[in-house]
Amino acid sequence: MTPQDHVQTATKLLAAEKSGKQIGLLTKDHPKMTMDDAYAVQNAIYRAKLAKGRNVIGWKIGLTSKAMQYALNINIPDSGILFDDMLFEHGALVRKGRFIQPRIEAEIAFILKAPLGGADVTCADVIKATDYVAPSIEILDTRILRVDPETGATRKVFDTISDNAANAGVVLGLQKHPIDAFDLRWVGAITLRNGEVEETGLGAGVLNNPIESVVWLARRMAQYGQSIQPGQIILSGSFIRPVECPSGTHITADFGSFGHVDISFS
Repeated sequence: MTPQDHVQTATKLLAAEKSGKQIGLLTKDHPKMTMDDAYAVQNAIYRAKLAKGRNVIGWKIGLTSKAMQYALNINIPDSGILFDDMLFEHGALVRKGRFIQPRIEAEIAFILKAPLGGADVTCADVIKATDYVAPSIEILDTRILRVDPETGATRKVFDTISDNAANAGVVLGLQKHPIDAFDLRWVGAITLRNGEVEETGLGAGVLNNPIESVVWLARRMAQYGQSIQPGQIILSGSFIRPVECPSGTHITADFGSFGHVDISFS
């Protein structure tokens, strides 16, 4: 793909987000698309949103579980950008039409108090830079068709990364914990949809430890001359499969003593 292709593709994805009408698979139109191309499209979206007055409030990490990596035939996570219009309050009601095909995942969020960056970031650096950790829900959406209607081909990881890693929103729980207050590998969540258990999981599903996930993000960002800034939210990755959220859905992610998060879709 050329730089012009990256910008044109980003423009199509932004139009899909605004109109609520999905576009076709990028990997069908660009079969030789690479990981660098995908992040270049995501970066073009980033530049366009900044130009429209949006601010970055954090980052999300995806594909941290083995199950999701196997499903997409990839062995590394991916990442996306959190913008200020993506933040929802605990217990909020998401208006109908805000998203195309919303889904949610339960995650442990890190909120930083110091900058974090560099190719040599360690777990100790993440612990030192973290202000607190909190229960959270990530809202996913896709501006790209999940399945091509002509060929039956499904989205590839390059489609997802280009589409800001399917990122759409974040909901933080009210509880705030020092990073060493819990063994994050054993922090889990029971995720309920309309009162029925849909998914359960443990933090260890995220690269064995969610702290390792943040290490991966900082090192990946360093490759592009980026770093994580104080006050930013880091969604460390889901330890459950995505839960569909059609109209009328109420979600509770119950993290036990770690806290809980609620969100509803009208």
